[in-house]
Amino acid sequence: MLAWLIGLPLIAASAVTAHLAARRGRRAGLALAGAGLLVLAGAVVLLLGAAGAGPSAAATGAHAAYAVAAAPASSGGSNTGALIGAAIAVAGSTIGAGIAVAYVGGAALAAMSERPELFGRAMVIVGLAEGIAIYGLIVGIILIGKA
Repeated sequence: MLAWLIGLPLIAASAVTAHLAARRGRRAGLALAGAGLLVLAGAVVLLLGAAGAGPSAAATGAHAAYAVAAAPASSGGSNTGALIGAAIAVAGSTIGAGIAVAYVGGAALAAMSERPELFGRAMVIVGLAEGIAIYGLIVGIILIGKA
C-alpha cells in the first residue's frame, strides 16, 4: 500500500510534465528531467523500505515455521547486491541506448532526406546504437543468474 501512496503521485507528476514537455520545448524538458529525478527518489525510498522490512504478515502467523523451513539458508540478503546491479545495468544501458538512438536517428533521417540511398547504412548505425540496450540486458541476465 505504501508503494502506491508514494508511486502514484510521482507517476502523475511525470505524466503531466511529459505532456508539458511535448508542447513547450526545452524548459519543460528540464522539468521532465526533474520529474524523472523525483521518480528515482521514490524508487530509492521504496527499495530501502523493502530492504528494511521484516517478514510478511503471512509469515508471522501459523505458517511461520513452514516459511522459515522452506527458505534457503543463504537467502539472508546475499543476492541483493547482484539484483540491484542487474537493475542498474539494464536501466543505465536502456537510458544510454535511448539517448544514442535519439541522436543517431535524427542524423540518419537528416542524411536520408538528402541522399535516400543511405537508408541501409543509416539503419545499421541505428541498430548499433540499439545494441547498447541488449548488452545491458545480457549483463543483467548474467547477474541474476549469479544471484
